[in-house]
Amino acid sequence: MNKTRGRPRGNPPTKARIATAARELFLDQGYQGTTLRAVAAAADVDAALISYHFGSKQGLFGEAMNLRCGQSLLIAKALEGDPEGVADRLLDAVTSLWEDGGAMARLDAASMRDEDVMRVFREFLEREVVGRIAEFLGGSDATERAVAAVTVIGGLIFTRYLNPLGPATALGAADVRRILGPPLRAALYSRPRRLAAVRS
Repeated sequence: MNKTRGRPRGNPPTKARIATAARELFLDQGYQGTTLRAVAAAADVDAALISYHFGSKQGLFGEAMNLRCGQSLLIAKALEGDPEGVADRLLDAVTSLWEDGGAMARLDAASMRDEDVMRVFREFLEREVVGRIAEFLGGSDATERAVAAVTVIGGLIFTRYLNPLGPATALGAADVRRILGPPLRAALYSRPRRLAAVRS
């Protein structure tokens, strides 16, 4: 197999070919079951070209599935730094991502109406978002708290961007932090009642 190696030179179809092959594999094999090596083989390119064009598996997934929110590393970056400020950083990441260009946000919304895309996207959320937040939080109940946090964030995305609710869309970024910061912090750091009951 004669694969293209090294830095690509003016070959736009290569990127499109990789994205097409990746989409087919993601839909068929799922997020976890799709490897970059398999994508490279299906697209008949060197695996290095995937890193060059998309940066990571997450970036490839977002572009292949037409989900800009899947491409962004803002959520991962929000988990860096002081734990006390993570709720505000997560909210800022969401508002920055979805409000940085209306056309792409509308594309995300359209893609999320496709059940096959949503099936793979749910797996992506579980591994790349819930999993990373749980790892950041640590502890035996980290996954439970991460799920609660993603539920709060998901509510913001749905009511502000996917199925806009007037009062939600009228909020500025500072208002989003002020109103949703406390429940998001509670989701991230409150101990579940069942665990508290066992200790009491």
